[in-house]
Parts: sequence; C-alpha cells; structure tokens
Amino acid sequence: MNIVMHCVYFPPEVGGLESHIRYLCRSLVERGHQVNVVTALSQPGLPGHEVIDGISVWRTWIPGRNTLGWATYAISSTPKLASLARNADILHAQDIASVLPCIIANLGRKIPIVTTYHTSHFLKRAESRLWRRLFRTFLRKADHNLAASTEIASVGNNIAPQVDVEPLTNGVDTSVFQKTDPILPHLEEGQYRLIIPRRLFSKNGVEYFVRALPMIRDAVNVEAIVIGDGPERSKLESLAGKLGVTDHLKFMGVCPHDKMPGLLSSSDLAIFPSLMEATSIAALESMACEVPVAASRIGGLPEILDHEVGALFEPADPESLAETVISLLKGGQLRKLGLEARKRVVERWSNERLTDRHLEIYEDLLARRHSVDRVAQG
Repeated sequence: MNIVMHCVYFPPEVGGLESHIRYLCRSLVERGHQVNVVTALSQPGLPGHEVIDGISVWRTWIPGRNTLGWATYAISSTPKLASLARNADILHAQDIASVLPCIIANLGRKIPIVTTYHTSHFLKRAESRLWRRLFRTFLRKADHNLAASTEIASVGNNIAPQVDVEPLTNGVDTSVFQKTDPILPHLEEGQYRLIIPRRLFSKNGVEYFVRALPMIRDAVNVEAIVIGDGPERSKLESLAGKLGVTDHLKFMGVCPHDKMPGLLSSSDLAIFPSLMEATSIAALESMACEVPVAASRIGGLPEILDHEVGALFEPADPESLAETVISLLKGGQLRKLGLEARKRVVERWSNERLTDRHLEIYEDLLARRHSVDRVAQG
C-alpha cells in the first residue's frame, strides 16, 4: 500500500503530534507499506527530502508559525502532495491545515481521504460560525474522519451530523517509552521530582502549577522540572521568583525526544495543568514509562486518567492542583500507580494497536473503492 501523509510539523520538531505521526509511519513501513510524508521546512538547515526510519519525508516552505503561516503552507505544499498522489492508495490529512491540500490533490482522482483532528485548535475554532462551515465541508469530503479524543469527535459529529467521526486515541511506541535508566541525578532521601512536559503557551496552564508550587513545597520536599519552551517562559520564571520557588523549579527548555524516556524515568510524578487538551501524547508517554500522572479535568485527559494511574484536578485552580499532587506524593502508592499506568497504555494505546486500526480503515476504504469501480465497469 502506498500511503501519503500530510502534516505541518514532523521530527526533528518536538511535540506529541510530531512523535505520533513519526511512530505511526514507522510502524506502517515496518509492516511493508510505502509511506511518504509532506511536511514543512520548519527549521533552518533541514533537507528538502530525506528518509527517516524508512519514511520518505518531503519538506516545503512555510513562512511562519501562526494561522497565516499555516494557511500559506497548506497552499504552497499542495503541488508536492499532488505529485505524490499520482501513485497513492491513501491520502491522510493529519489535522486542520492538511485537509484542504489533500482535497485539492485528489481532484480528478478517486483516492480515499482519511483525516485526523488532533488538537484543541479544532475545539477553539469550532466556536466560530465561519470555521464550522469550513469544518463541515472538510468532514463531508473525507472518506473517514478520526479524532484524537471523544470531545473532538463529539464536536465534529455536531458540526456534520450525517458524518461519523471516530474517536481514536493517539498511540505511544511502548518499545521506546518504557522505564529506563534515569538521566537526572538521584535525589536526597525523602525528596520527590515532579516533571511538567509542557510547551510554555497559556493554554497549557503551567502558570497554575507555578502558583501551586509554594503550597506543594511547604508540604513535601520536591524538585520540579519543566520540559519545554515558549513565549511564556520569561513570565513564568519571573512569577517563580516572586513566589520564592526558584530553588525548587528548573526550566530545562526543549529536550530531544530521544531523551524523554530517561527524563521521565528520573521522575516520580508527571503534571499536566492544561486549560485545553485533546488527548495528551506526553501524558501517555509518561504513563508508558511507569510515571503516574496528575492532570486537569478537561478535554480528553479524563479519558486516559483515573485514580488507578494518577489523579485529576480542577483546571486553572492552584489549590486543587496542589492538594492533588500532595495527596499523591504522600499516599505511598506511586510505584503501584506507575505499574498500572504502563499496563494500561500497553493494553489500550500502544502504537501497535493504533497501526492495526489504521490499516483496517485503509483496507476497508480501498475495498469499497474497488467494489464501486467494478460496478461502474459493468
């Protein structure tokens, strides 16, 4: 099968969506399929074409990381996508900016189109009447629609009631993300390490963790590590100073994805104080490394978390966050929670299971297309 994916960002870009697409494509290649990915030339020095893990990656120009830049990229990437579509069996659009290029590349062809809506951007834009009309068209044009959370699927079904949107939680490569040797120094006896793997944008709610940290520090001996960067970093560092927690909080910036298993394995608890979230790949990666998770009760997070693998707290509420974290750290169950978290990811959200479902969808669409072609031919 020749599968052509379109996505805005791809490794070496770091993020949950980027790792999801890479591991899915790698698994498809390992099962004998040809995979081409059209993505953005998003960093200086990247080649226009290279092969990564057997995936043929084609990069095209993008002017900026904003709505206008993504829209321009969608247009500028379409010629390359259309040329690859000549020999494609499946076109797969990975999130909003990829749908229109797939529709245009398929003009005059009968290639099945699959779309996946991954992020909270879909939920936010769905509040706009103009975007709802556009999404309705996108949903109707695709042959199969996927959503990374039940919440996104529900909104999609509401926008286009006659179209089925299947919720399918993104997967984790559990052979990569597993308990491994810690890469951070061992802590002193009785001290705990918290890890917050979040990009520093307002929607990720890291401000509320910083505000909760004085309460956590007063109750438990902790060290907190923030993995990620973004426009809020200087504001958050300033806030930490004002609250007197600088000695307990380190901002590490962006870390290479291959170092994340070692960083997660150096930690006792992962925290996700999101204000908007689909289903967090980073939370699933933490769980796969046997790290319990405390997260906001919002979006798709309650779909993957409960008291057996961690706990939920109220979003934008430092007191609720602090109480939840303190309870987990003092509860004496972190090891048990981590083992159950790993088991749950392997059973429900491994990349192997995700690949199985994608291939079922692709093969069903191709079978239907061939059936229609046979009928048309007489």
